Amino acid sequence: MTVTLDKVVPWGRSFEEYAATFVLSKEDLEKRFLDCGGGPASFNCVLTRLGGRIISADPIYRFDSIDIKKCINETYEGIMEQTRKNKEEFIWGAIPSIEALGRVRMDAMKEFLSDYTAGIKEGRYVDASLPSLPFKDGEFDIAMVFSSPFSL
Repeated sequence: MTVTLDKVVPWGRSFEEYAATFVLSKEDLEKRFLDCGGGPASFNCVLTRLGGRIISADPIYRFDSIDIKKCINETYEGIMEQTRKNKEEFIWGAIPSIEALGRVRMDAMKEFLSDYTAGIKEGRYVDASLPSLPFKDGEFDIAMVFSSPFSL
């Protein structure tokens, strides 16, 4: 399957969203993580800064930071407009409004971009996708995949 950036809709979640969604404890954060389909999320960046061990896998990582940033900027307003049109489909909880959602997600994506080049060099961002990943059995303690786009 060929991935082209014009077909990607980047929408990165924050470290806090990951921690809350996956109910991660302080002990969990000391384990080895695999983030499948991580996209432009800030979890890898923040966990690494906290001393954690993580690899994020996503086909978007075959592109450079300039192209990913351009894609984020080109798709952001469209995503926000679709969210406004479908706001009744979301469960508004920790993120109380569409405007707050936009800020949280854009902040997460900016944080990702600030770490992306270093993370590529360190092997923390890997161009790969499910169902076939280039990792050994037992290499990670926790594997995560965000699959629910409607819970905030």
